[in-house]
Amino acid sequence: MPPFKKPFKKDEEKTPEELQEELRRTPLPKAAEGEVFGIVEQRVGGSRMMVRCMDGKTRNCRIPGRLKKRLWVREGDLVIVKPWEYTGDTKGDVLIKYRKNQVMYLKQKGHLRKLDEFEEF
Repeated sequence: MPPFKKPFKKDEEKTPEELQEELRRTPLPKAAEGEVFGIVEQRVGGSRMMVRCMDGKTRNCRIPGRLKKRLWVREGDLVIVKPWEYTGDTKGDVLIKYRKNQVMYLKQKGHLRKLDEFEEF
């Protein structure tokens, strides 16, 4: 590794203060824009996946091009979905993926009460 590059700092190496700061900045879905929580059920391929949303609908969601290399999503991950305007009941975009500690924080604050019935959490 060249001397001018710093090694990548993993989540395990973060201090408790850094983890608390990360929890304070946990974004929530904006109801005015129609964003909802969702759980990834199945990867379809080509940056597309089936997501079960909090409003009871299953949508075929995609990862937008600006997030393709930065956002790696697996089955069972909690995400924020923005439904499309025209075919909003069946399609949407994935905006944010939550980490494990962020999901626990949201559950403690009571934001995920409807998602408690799902087995993934």
